[in-house]
Amino acid sequence: MSISRGAAEHDSGAGTGTKAPIVDASPARNFKPGFVAKIILMACINAFGLYGLLAAWSTGTWGVFAGLVIALIAANYVYFSRRAIPGKYLYPGLLFLFTYQLFTMAYTGYVAFTNYGDGHNSDKGDAIEQILSYNESRVEGSAAYPVTVVKDGDGNLGFAIVQDGVAKVGTAEKPLEDASGAQIEGNSVKGVEGFTVLPFAQIVENQQEITNLRVPFSDNAEDGSLRTQDAMNAYQFRSTLEFDKATDTMTDTATGDVYTANGETGFFTNADGKSLTPGWRVSVGFDNFTYMFTDSRVSGPFFSILTWTFAFAFLSVATTFALGLFFALVFNDPRVRGRKFYRAILILPYAFPGFLSALVWKGMLNERFGFVNEVLLGGNGVQWLSDPWIAKFSILMVNLWLGFPYMFLITTGALQSLPGDVMESAKIDGASPWRVLRSIILPLLMISTAPLLISSFAFNFNNFSLIYMLTGGGPNFTGSPLLIGSTDILISMVYSVAFESGVKQYGLASAVSILIFIMVGVISWLGFRQTRKLEEY
Repeated sequence: MSISRGAAEHDSGAGTGTKAPIVDASPARNFKPGFVAKIILMACINAFGLYGLLAAWSTGTWGVFAGLVIALIAANYVYFSRRAIPGKYLYPGLLFLFTYQLFTMAYTGYVAFTNYGDGHNSDKGDAIEQILSYNESRVEGSAAYPVTVVKDGDGNLGFAIVQDGVAKVGTAEKPLEDASGAQIEGNSVKGVEGFTVLPFAQIVENQQEITNLRVPFSDNAEDGSLRTQDAMNAYQFRSTLEFDKATDTMTDTATGDVYTANGETGFFTNADGKSLTPGWRVSVGFDNFTYMFTDSRVSGPFFSILTWTFAFAFLSVATTFALGLFFALVFNDPRVRGRKFYRAILILPYAFPGFLSALVWKGMLNERFGFVNEVLLGGNGVQWLSDPWIAKFSILMVNLWLGFPYMFLITTGALQSLPGDVMESAKIDGASPWRVLRSIILPLLMISTAPLLISSFAFNFNNFSLIYMLTGGGPNFTGSPLLIGSTDILISMVYSVAFESGVKQYGLASAVSILIFIMVGVISWLGFRQTRKLEEY
């Protein structure tokens, strides 16, 4: 009787006291689902990464392109290398840290040293193109093109014309190009593949947008653009300015004025000081940081806002902590009945979103129709939100209403964790309640709550939502070029400078943001040093 070789080897292993390994060559048993899942995951990551690389390449954003290359290489190394097993868990967090924290901080620092803002949004090449396109006039004697208004798949309006017997179509973003397969009747286009011809009713609805639309003839801005005033005939428009790359100047062909590029201001400026807009981004050094101190129209309001910011943050923490501690002491006494019910009632203001509560209080403090003036004060017209000092008082009171439940919660927890034998010994020694509070409860309480008070100070230092929703920063300062007010704090000033002051000044707003970061960092560092002293005490 014959015995297979595998069985014989297995039996021989049994004779020696060891089992010979049984190897199953079946592919189904060696299948590893985890490895396949890893391959699918990395395929998806690389697909999205390549899409991002192509998008960054097409728009010329080389910084984003380089960052994506590094992130993609790191992801492939971490998830396919056995030497980087811990990195599989650290990589996502580090990627988000670099993207949303470190990059944002670095870019804010870069913007703070530039004139980035309205009129200086892009580089010099884009500024030249925009200047040439903004200063266009109809070319004298240019042909009239029967125009067809069309819309592409993305909803962008465009023009279709017949030029030298060839149908051409373009939008504001894409210059005129040959339209293969277009339907032509006479000298006009009746249909274009990939575009929808607008009927008369839609032309009337979009009249303003159509008359403002300019479709470039080519990628060269000096070739001009196609424009229409009646959606029936279009004409060639060309810039009245000519750019000389050799001398870096713009010349107005109508007046003869010469505008020279100024690398310090980011404008083309003539001899009379007149500038062409838009400009371009240039480095301004520390001008954004010194502007708040050197311009008399801004320095006064800035120092007022700076003082109020510190006062608001300190008083907010002090008042909410005092009121929260008072209620915590009262309802921590076992002699008070219904403590659970009262504690639940006291934390209700903390349960509502802060910005909604601020809006409700804004309505209640309305000078003419508010509940406080009309009902509680019998029609008295107290200017709760329009007088500078009363508005500051109103903000502190509303913030007290919003903030004391948080302090009530943390002080209640801290009180319940205090050692009972120490409290009992103090009472036996005849210490008064005030002495117990001052010498025992507060020192022990500050050890656990001091870090929370520091974080609360930092939060109120940047409490944008309360200021914005309640007063909007007003009443505004008069004579200031910036739209800032008496109740603004530094962070709401940053928002106003960046978005609401007419001319958006992102460079100046970034500089103030850096100052806020430094101030909060220094104050937090000093506060934590004092916290360590309390622990030693």
